[in-house]
Amino acid sequence: MSDRGEPMFLARETYRRRRLMDAARILPFLGAFLFLIPLLMGTEAGTSISKIYLFLAWLVLILLAFVVSRRLAANVDLTAEEGEDG
Repeated sequence: MSDRGEPMFLARETYRRRRLMDAARILPFLGAFLFLIPLLMGTEAGTSISKIYLFLAWLVLILLAFVVSRRLAANVDLTAEEGEDG
């Protein structure tokens, strides 16, 4: 083991910011998967149910993107203020 004096784990805020950035990167793939589900179901589901599902999936993606972007923006503002104080 090396005794470099560095902490074993990342700071809590840094860890959370990186996980939020990971979530933002995954959202497009989640959206593609959600939009492909009606195609995988085939013709068993009705057209109206598929349209409702797509609209709800789209709405969920918008809400998730909004939440992730707001939290990332708040973290950027906090780190900018910390940089000015130090």
